[in-house]
Amino acid sequence: MINDIEILPVGVRDREEVIAYVLKTRERLFPMLNHQVIPKDLEEFSSTYVHTNIGAFLQARTKQGKLIGTIGMMAYDNRFPYFSFTGSKIVEVARLYVEPDYRKSGLGTALVQRLKTIGQQQGVELLYLHTHPFLEGAYEFWLKQGFDLVLSCEESGFETLHMTLDKTKVITTDTFSSFMENR
Repeated sequence: MINDIEILPVGVRDREEVIAYVLKTRERLFPMLNHQVIPKDLEEFSSTYVHTNIGAFLQARTKQGKLIGTIGMMAYDNRFPYFSFTGSKIVEVARLYVEPDYRKSGLGTALVQRLKTIGQQQGVELLYLHTHPFLEGAYEFWLKQGFDLVLSCEESGFETLHMTLDKTKVITTDTFSSFMENR
């Protein structure tokens, strides 16, 4: 099954279809969010994922051209004030979506591996992501990909699991405690 799937960067021709797919999938997985507001990375898709020296957005398609998965990485924007990452090329992995019929087929792993390869080519020093326990199997999947749990906390009413591929470059304890005290 996985041998019949093509993983490639999103280009100008595919951009609108991929963004619509991501928004639809996001709505299905996160029905509690306000879907009238388009996330900044999708609103600014080209500058976030395409026309940048650190970032990428990949799509997985069947030989017939059906879009069945996505994953992206973008420059980390320090949006969680209690993390202090060392290094200058830090990315946030985002938007990993795999169609239910293709889960447990190796497609998610293939998408992550391709993204890691691109990250290495771009000189990325640390991959960061966050996930949620209510996304069935997500935490375990990311552990299998080599990510480590750095912090579990509440973000916007959701338990959020913050993970990195190399936690030796993350400082959290003092900065997180300080942040929580000053909230």
